[in-house]
Amino acid sequence: MIGLRILQALHQRRPQMLLRVLPLVGEGETYREAEHDGWLQRVGPRQRLPSGGFSNQSFSALLRDLGAGLGGLSWRQWRLVRRWGAAGDPILAVGDLLPLLLAWASGAPYGFLGTPKSDYTWRSGPGRAPFADRYHHCKGSEWDPWEWALMADRRARLVAVRDELTARGLRRHGVTALAPGNPMMDQLDRLPLPEPLGQRRRIVLLCGSRLPEALANARRLLAALARLPAREPQVVLCPTGSRPSRHDLEPILAAQGYREVALPEGCGGSSAWQLQQRLLLLGPGCFERWAGWGEVGLATAGTATEQLVGLGVPVLSLPGPGPQFKRGFARRQSRLLGGAVRTCASTQDMAVELERLLGNAQLRQHLGAIGRRRMGNTGGSERLAALVDRQLLAKPQG
Repeated sequence: MIGLRILQALHQRRPQMLLRVLPLVGEGETYREAEHDGWLQRVGPRQRLPSGGFSNQSFSALLRDLGAGLGGLSWRQWRLVRRWGAAGDPILAVGDLLPLLLAWASGAPYGFLGTPKSDYTWRSGPGRAPFADRYHHCKGSEWDPWEWALMADRRARLVAVRDELTARGLRRHGVTALAPGNPMMDQLDRLPLPEPLGQRRRIVLLCGSRLPEALANARRLLAALARLPAREPQVVLCPTGSRPSRHDLEPILAAQGYREVALPEGCGGSSAWQLQQRLLLLGPGCFERWAGWGEVGLATAGTATEQLVGLGVPVLSLPGPGPQFKRGFARRQSRLLGGAVRTCASTQDMAVELERLLGNAQLRQHLGAIGRRRMGNTGGSERLAALVDRQLLAKPQG
């Protein structure tokens, strides 16, 4: 999604340029619409992996991915970027060490947008990880020395990270790092609240997008909701991407006692479900429309959780068995966002915290302000596209 935001802005600057995208994990469904419009092309081998790309979260996840063909997939991707490099095509790597390493190995000029790491995760925030905190403090950066070396290579024409604190840490190690803004917050505008929802308490539920983990997480989040007394009318907004689908989630709702009802007017979504005073809306593709309507979020997601917090909506998270949204991931996310996401130990803990947040508008505003500061302002995609145009695509003088 972050890559798409930047490429959309770049397409506005260079509408005649055909942009090629190599999805390293999964099938790159995010790019399907742009590909259909003809200005972007997905290339290379594509394969879904059991971990959903989170083989670095556990050794067992790595073994499952290797058994599913990770080694062969990575080899074919490496050969493709080597061909790009031989042709002199510049490469923009978006993500973590793997895309950065592939871009460096191509032999071509490259840029790097480091999306997952921030020095906020060890400099401030709730909770402590003594060993990791000391390790990062000794380095002065969350990024590691081998990553600094790849970012400081003479062929690296652009290095951008998610916040100025992280950029300063890298500059102390000889990396010309910039923090032009966070593309995650682009195209997220608060829309007027529809009248049918105005008299309800509003909860946004984000179960993630990687199957089957997302379905197990949806069951757990709904179980936490079931522990919250519905003393007043509530609406639970459940936006999804292409996965999980409506047909994946509806059996889970039915099993928990929800019954399908008519969709409220002006809300969007694909279906509505009722349980006592609680109305739940399913909405594929509705995140950008619904996110700003929430008072509190319940989440087991990555990027979408950060976007929700960036809109000023405090979030409660519920770590599970993974492979993505495990306790370590959730704690890092909470520290990154300054406690605007609170990690809950159980469904009962989540229900208690949800009731507390819904009853305390001042606390919601305080946590929301922290989240907005940590995620930054809009406009990052356009600024990054301008940097890519000027530093990566322009022919060097001389």
